[in-house]
Amino acid sequence: MTNSCTDNRIVVYKKIKGEIMKTVRTRFAPSPTGYMHVGNLRTALYAYLIAKKDGGSFILRIEDTDRERYVEGAVDIIYSTLKDAGLTWDEGPDIGGQYGPYIQSERMDAYLDYAKQLVEKGGAYYCFCSKEELESRCVTGEAEGVVRYDGHCGSLTKDECGRRVSAGESYVIRQKMPREGVTMFDDLVYGTIEVDNSELEDQVLIKSDGMPTYNFANVVDDHAMAITHVVRGNEYLSSTPKYNLLYQAFEWDVPCYIHCAPVMKDEHQKLSKRNGDASYQDLVAKGYLPEAIINYLALLGWSPKGEHEIFSLSELVAAFDIDGISKSPAIFDGEKLKYINSEYIRALSLDEYRRHALPYIKQVVRREIDIDVLCAAMQPRTETFADIPDKLMFIDNVPEYGNELYENKKMKTNAETAKLALEDILPVLEQLEDFSYNGVHAALFKLIEERGVKNGYMLWPLRVALSGVPVSPGGGVELAAMLGKIETVSRLKKALGQL
Repeated sequence: MTNSCTDNRIVVYKKIKGEIMKTVRTRFAPSPTGYMHVGNLRTALYAYLIAKKDGGSFILRIEDTDRERYVEGAVDIIYSTLKDAGLTWDEGPDIGGQYGPYIQSERMDAYLDYAKQLVEKGGAYYCFCSKEELESRCVTGEAEGVVRYDGHCGSLTKDECGRRVSAGESYVIRQKMPREGVTMFDDLVYGTIEVDNSELEDQVLIKSDGMPTYNFANVVDDHAMAITHVVRGNEYLSSTPKYNLLYQAFEWDVPCYIHCAPVMKDEHQKLSKRNGDASYQDLVAKGYLPEAIINYLALLGWSPKGEHEIFSLSELVAAFDIDGISKSPAIFDGEKLKYINSEYIRALSLDEYRRHALPYIKQVVRREIDIDVLCAAMQPRTETFADIPDKLMFIDNVPEYGNELYENKKMKTNAETAKLALEDILPVLEQLEDFSYNGVHAALFKLIEERGVKNGYMLWPLRVALSGVPVSPGGGVELAAMLGKIETVSRLKKALGQL
């Protein structure tokens, strides 16, 4: 058996004992149980980056043998999520490949055959114990709270097992663990891990209904699909010795392991879709761009070299390094995600911004307005697209507001100065023919120059009169151009009446 990761490299397998060097092959193997949790998507991203870093292959495999948790339509969610995020797979259920099928339920015949081979090799055995017998035969290990089967059926003869199987007696197939010594493996994040064999349970490989357990099917499939690098959560660190003993029993190559610390809601709680925490679909619905989500997830447990934090997917492929993956849990920081998302939004062209923003604008705006002026004003002020509706409630109807809103110490304005400013502005805009942004801007700044006042003296009252809110997208010029001449003049007259 070769261990391909002893030199902590990911480019190719080392050439050991004359074996051919192999291309990196990673896999993402989700269960179709609902929406894509951000932790699962991060696993997919890291697997993708590791493969693509050196021209390897990224494989999609669907692990659907847990029928109790299977959710109709969840496979389509997996496909759409990965495509939306830009994580294109090289082999998978929908496109095929030389190592298929890529759906676990379509590989069922192979698992029992492999388990029976393992029995012949002495690495597994038939267990006929009933539920009641299992309860009486379980013993507590040295590690607190660890309860395991005592291995009673492992001593049955081959003839007795054959007779009982032929008689139709119910059985499972268990992995036969060594009772002495330690099992060790190298992880590219956590280093060398040792586990005392006395604490390893003779885990079930094939259940009484003939279905494989996750732990067994996972190893068989990874071998059958020539997976070289396994990326998964660190909750599987304790199971990895069991996997390695299976590889050893079959005399298969052991893959490189990259175990990642969990994504946490806070210092004490893991982020979990079972607890209602945000899925990828939730974040998209809240107005986050897929590119920004992927950028943030890459940083959620990985530190790039240097201060740069904004990466396109191709830039992530070039920059990603396993050495940068942290052993410590990563806390999901919504504010950091908002910051990254705002950077991506600002980098959009105006046409791209309008395409993303328009569905949110239409939720609250029914009035005819200049969408381009609105979008140009909104774009630098948008953190997530879902924030847009609340910021535009004033467009269709100005809310009730008090004259104290005109008070601004920085602008040196109040209700009295606002009345004077609006009385100057109204006739200028009433007579203005070019009511485009440039036309409004030229007319108002000519007025400001003629009056010899600061910009804010005129523009703050105009903004308040047109919006009726403390903060609006854009100032008075943008709002006037956006609303158009008729509505602008109407709101100015109403504001003067109130003043």
